[in-house]
Amino acid sequence: MDRPLLIVTSKKDEKLINSIKEGFESKLNTELNFEIVESVQITGGFIAVIDGKVYDASFSSRLHELGRQIIIPEEKKSTVESSFSAVGALLKQRIKSSDADPLVYDYGVVKSYSDDIVHIAGLSGCHYGELLSFDGGATGLALDLVLGGVGAALLGGSVSTTSLVHTTGRIAEICVGDELLGRVVDPLGQPIDGRELIASKFRPIEAHSPTIMQRSPVNTPLETGILAIDSMIPIGRGQRELIIGDRQTGKTSIALSTIMNQKNTGVVCVYCAIGQKTSTVSNLVHILKTSGALEHTVVVAAMAHDTAAMQYIAPYAACAVAEEIMYNGKDVLIVYDDLSKHAVAYRTLSLLLRRPSGREAYPGDVFYLHSRLLERAAKLSPELGGGSMTALPIVETMAGDISAYIPTNVISITDGQIYLETTMFNAGQRPAVNVGLSVSRVGRAAQRKAMRSVSGTLRLEIAQYRDMAVFAQFGADIDAATASLLRRGERLERLMVQPAELGYSLAEQVVLLLAESEGVYDKFETNEVNNITIKLLDFIKQKAEKILTDINTSLELSERNKEELKKLYTKFSEVITNAETE
Repeated sequence: MDRPLLIVTSKKDEKLINSIKEGFESKLNTELNFEIVESVQITGGFIAVIDGKVYDASFSSRLHELGRQIIIPEEKKSTVESSFSAVGALLKQRIKSSDADPLVYDYGVVKSYSDDIVHIAGLSGCHYGELLSFDGGATGLALDLVLGGVGAALLGGSVSTTSLVHTTGRIAEICVGDELLGRVVDPLGQPIDGRELIASKFRPIEAHSPTIMQRSPVNTPLETGILAIDSMIPIGRGQRELIIGDRQTGKTSIALSTIMNQKNTGVVCVYCAIGQKTSTVSNLVHILKTSGALEHTVVVAAMAHDTAAMQYIAPYAACAVAEEIMYNGKDVLIVYDDLSKHAVAYRTLSLLLRRPSGREAYPGDVFYLHSRLLERAAKLSPELGGGSMTALPIVETMAGDISAYIPTNVISITDGQIYLETTMFNAGQRPAVNVGLSVSRVGRAAQRKAMRSVSGTLRLEIAQYRDMAVFAQFGADIDAATASLLRRGERLERLMVQPAELGYSLAEQVVLLLAESEGVYDKFETNEVNNITIKLLDFIKQKAEKILTDINTSLELSERNKEELKKLYTKFSEVITNAETE
């Protein structure tokens, strides 16, 4: 056993040294022969190291701990003097309290360090997922608890062999609350947008998902503003809907459009960037800010240059931020962009920690990696406030292979998927949603009555069109009915083309779908459909603004409004026809 160590500000304070020695001998019931070391850096108090444990009662440590606990009143944050006064008052109060217990933690020694993985001897009392503090200020995350030591992943900073490391007693956590709205932070809650962040509440990044009895049925839609999704693949508040497709097929664009469409709806958004380039995240934040959506959005980002451990904890940290909002009775949308990179980061950590690998070199618990994350999304029961968390995880495929390991895992966890096809994207069909492979397992239960009344046969019509189009491209003879079906299908598919920055309200979507079913677009060529759509919406807004307001308010399409719209469609067709003849 190593000789116990006692660090004090002065060796001459024999009275303090003797009282500390007597106190420890009484507590541990053993005689101690301390090695006394002087250090002015502790600024008072003492630090004792006994049998692999550190008893820290130094003033410097208490000051650091106070820094995490102090909450400065909002009206005093602007004055530096009042901030120092608040710190000073709390510090004096803590120092004067003679019964304040010392901080107790284990310590260990770094035995090896490579590729941001640290193997540590000691730390017998360390917990899984606990934050570790290294000599030079680096931070680590305990991921392997083995006999005689710990395997940890470095979150930031650098270490060297023989460096000392101690436990913090804190499981990885992130700051939460309204202070984060409009901010960009890393997975540890540190601001990376160049502005100061003063948070008053923290939450562990890992948490249990709500039980079945704590959940409510998903029956309230979360409108994306995207016609193809809201009409055929509806998303409900509390649902987990996967966005899947190859690289550069518009996955992030759909997520961003959904976030922008939540403006003025009361839905708070959390965007989690995993392994993205800094320039990509910066551009995304700029888009959100320009559209006014950043005010109701929190961005949690682990960049491509960050360690694998930071990328690994990023979605859990973002989920903790969203959970705080959900448990406060509000609705929140969270986007994980993307879980393919998350799985790769976890595979990297696992292989470096020498864990057994399985299919595609992923560890055996890679399914649990995502299931424990996505199961935290839910719609809570009224007893818990009735809040909801809607998850939109993104997964990238290779050459459209949705049967690969990670895609099949996440598909089996989620409540449906939006599949984006490269061929459709390259052909100009954007968003490139493949209706045949896309599905929402919540379905029409998460649709407004107005939408249900006009979108009933939409999926069937598009499916029939695509089946017939396969035969038509071979030049086969087709009858008049098939030709009519193909003509209408072309226009219907073209109607679904929508710019990423343009979001339709519920009433606008209902007006367009009703117009399609009434044959308004049949008189025009396919390449004119999008231009006609803009003119039709402008015409309806000028002539029947009250109908649009009524649909958005009542969420239903009454028979009276339906008949009025049909009359307006006839007038619109006449106006367009007359304009063309002139």
